[in-house]
Amino acid sequence: MTARIERLVTSGTFSLDGGSWDVDNNVWIIGDDDEVLVINPAHDARAIRQAIGDRRVTAIVATHGHNDHINAAPALAGLTGAPVCLHPQDEVLWRMTHPDRPADRSLADGDVLEVAGTALTVIHTPGHAPGAVCLHAPALRALFSGDTLFQGGPGATGRSYSDYDTILASIQDRLLPLPGETVVHTGHGDTTTLAAEAPHLRELLAKGS
Repeated sequence: MTARIERLVTSGTFSLDGGSWDVDNNVWIIGDDDEVLVINPAHDARAIRQAIGDRRVTAIVATHGHNDHINAAPALAGLTGAPVCLHPQDEVLWRMTHPDRPADRSLADGDVLEVAGTALTVIHTPGHAPGAVCLHAPALRALFSGDTLFQGGPGATGRSYSDYDTILASIQDRLLPLPGETVVHTGHGDTTTLAAEAPHLRELLAKGS
């Protein structure tokens, strides 16, 4: 059976640098009727577990270490037995939320994760966070961008451990070369495509050069 993409929206708070904001997060579930991979387990482990049903979870992947994307990760790991995967450069952010529970596996640029016969390649895209990653699934024409790229432009870079020039470079070097029809499944809000975002992104890149 061909892998499919499911979205669950959970709600909670994002907290950093002494502030806290209400947010809705996209939790992405990729797989088939037998097994799935979960991207960004946000806020509500039991709701995510219910959406998974009795399917086996091969991995729980955090695109970055901000609390609103990882706060349900240990609980979901406990419910499913799946390992939590994180890029090591985001351990500093992870520890702000889970100081006594490290991630189980380190992600590196170029790693390939497989679920339901579908390959997802890890792309390191620092900027929103130092260890931010995207997952590219060519067979699904899909990119899971976390908070690196949204409908309308790059992710936020106004808080600690983020950098605007770095996120622009990541988008230019790592994302824009991908096929334009690639659907971008974001960490918050609606999906978009690389082709739809490319003109605005190239304007931003031209201004920064």
